[in-house]
Amino acid sequence: MTINCKGHLVDLSSPKVMGIINITPDSFYDGGLYNSEKTILTQIEKMLNEGATFIDVGAYSSRPTAKHISEDEELKRILPIVKLILKAFPKSLLSIDTFRSTVAKQCIEAGSCMINDISAGQLDKNMMTTIADLNVPYIMMHLKGTPQTMNQHTYYDNLLKDILFDFSERIIEARKLGI
Repeated sequence: MTINCKGHLVDLSSPKVMGIINITPDSFYDGGLYNSEKTILTQIEKMLNEGATFIDVGAYSSRPTAKHISEDEELKRILPIVKLILKAFPKSLLSIDTFRSTVAKQCIEAGSCMINDISAGQLDKNMMTTIADLNVPYIMMHLKGTPQTMNQHTYYDNLLKDILFDFSERIIEARKLGI
């Protein structure tokens, strides 16, 4: 199986590495370590040199109880960094970690190649149609509630069955749209 990322076919018959760069001040992953152009570019270069095929860039903290930020704030954080990375590493394949369709669209238009959505389209009713219109690879993740409330939604009748059912519904919706 392959995916098309900006005209580059990526063969997924063997595992690929995705490096993660969070540009949020309260990231659960790196604690906001990458907060300057220099630290961001140094980390991107390190990940690419160590074999990352994709770089996943996120500007909205999805850690439990994270502070909600506006769409404008997310765009102000992420768009300059997308442009910075692609200027320094023009062949890099950027994945954008967002649940917002407007952020997804603007980042793809800026040169990113795929979207990584923590909510599988559940937090923005326009996400799936936007992905279909953009015709880009789409990573769906499972989330109950929002980052601010997910700690209150941890009960499952049957964890695997519930998650499989949730993904089956999301996949049906995606396929109907041509994703």
